[in-house]
Amino acid sequence: FYEFFVKVMRLSGQADILPVTISERLIQGNDLKMGSTICALGQFRSYNKLEGNRSRLMLTVFVREIMDVAPAKNPNSIVLSGYICKPPVYRTTPFNREIADLLVAVNRAYNKSDYIPCIAWGRNARFVQNLKVGDRVALSGRIQSREYQKRLSETDVVTMTAYEVSVSKLAAFEDGENF
Repeated sequence: FYEFFVKVMRLSGQADILPVTISERLIQGNDLKMGSTICALGQFRSYNKLEGNRSRLMLTVFVREIMDVAPAKNPNSIVLSGYICKPPVYRTTPFNREIADLLVAVNRAYNKSDYIPCIAWGRNARFVQNLKVGDRVALSGRIQSREYQKRLSETDVVTMTAYEVSVSKLAAFEDGENF
């Protein structure tokens, strides 16, 4: 497997730098090199990485298929269905924008789950604040990256990158209801 980063431009002109994992088998026959364009389908996966005595949630786009032609419109889109696995955190920003953080567990084969951090804005944030752990949701949006400052000590600050799904559409489902 190979790991690298892909730069995807937003409509705003800002770039998201996304981690990608791809098998050697998929690379064969494709001319992938620095600066080349790639169009891929895959899964947004999570895993825990031990760093010192702490576990850190790592996220990557796991490529399942390389496409010949790039999509005509949004080059960065994701659809998830899963379960709320932590109580959503609702707040307002200093500019009075409503925002809610949620963690969605997405089941995959072999009794594994991916834990995907998501962020909802405005009316989606208001809706999300009422969801409970265990509620089933389906959502669509884009994968985004953002940098933040983490204070390690009084004098040491390190720049980190967070990856999350910025939610554009969201629905909750009752048990037994299909997506």
